[in-house]
Amino acid sequence: MKDDKRDSYERLIHIQKAINEIETFTRKAGKNDFLDDHLLTSGVVFQFSVIGEAVIHIESNLLDKYEYPWYKVRAFRNLISHKYFDIKLEAVLDIIVNDLPKLKQIIETILKKEF
Repeated sequence: MKDDKRDSYERLIHIQKAINEIETFTRKAGKNDFLDDHLLTSGVVFQFSVIGEAVIHIESNLLDKYEYPWYKVRAFRNLISHKYFDIKLEAVLDIIVNDLPKLKQIIETILKKEF
């Protein structure tokens, strides 16, 4: 593997691990548990930051092969990094429930097909 491809592989693994962490953190948490637990939400938001940062460093020609709103992942990372106190936890919970499973699936597909 050339260096860019190896770096993309490592970043995809980082995303996979961050998704697993979010799933572990939130597995037993209901909506109110999530919204009321600052330690939990901080950990989850950090993992989303890891995901966003990793996406930024993956080769764009690799990501472009797979239909997914990558720009949303990058935009969420920017929100986390630059406007942390503007994050709406209800929106984070919605992302966990509705978007994270799709991201997990596409990351697994990329790893299987490309590496």
